[in-house]
Amino acid sequence: MKFPIPLNFKKVRGVIITLYVVGIIGWALPLTRNLFIILTPVILLVSFALLINFHTPFLNRKIALVFLIIFLASYFTEVAGVRTGLIFGAYSYGKGLGPKLLDTPLLIGLNWVLLVYCSAAIVEKVPVGNIGKATGASLLMVLYDLVMEQVAPYMDMWSFGAGTAPLRNYISWFILALIFHLLLRVTCIKLTNRLAPFIFYCQFLFFIVLLIFFKIAE
Repeated sequence: MKFPIPLNFKKVRGVIITLYVVGIIGWALPLTRNLFIILTPVILLVSFALLINFHTPFLNRKIALVFLIIFLASYFTEVAGVRTGLIFGAYSYGKGLGPKLLDTPLLIGLNWVLLVYCSAAIVEKVPVGNIGKATGASLLMVLYDLVMEQVAPYMDMWSFGAGTAPLRNYISWFILALIFHLLLRVTCIKLTNRLAPFIFYCQFLFFIVLLIFFKIAE
């Protein structure tokens, strides 16, 4: 699965930087925040499309099937989480991640896929065994979530009834991420993608900058 026209890696990195810088500015300005509630899902989709374009050597059926499983498993886990409050705590989704089905944005499954993919690619060359790589990638995702949870209510993505995410949320995040990363290891899927770490770090920095801004603006 490749784009019809080969994309220049440096130019793509420039596009991604531009997207997230514009996103920071758009969310920082009160006049444009409603617009960026609409644009946030678009930026996520563009990021994912660019990520897949740089997957090497190619996407085969096994990889597509495994990530489809991750998409469906994460989505329906989130549905169960929203409906019961037993998995991540009591929370609900806003409008920031686009259209919802069963009170859960369809894009949340894609977000899990993107994070699993990027974190797996980051640890791929770390000289540890499969369990170490799966654990390290899962911890990376929890670190990412620690920051994202603080920003999500400001971006109308989701919010917890208690105001902050409970410890249960992070434990569940780690367990679910670990299951997905172990699935990659069991199926012998090795991800080689030079854009993956860059997207992960850009998103992480995006949330850190917005977190600082929102806390100062309070």
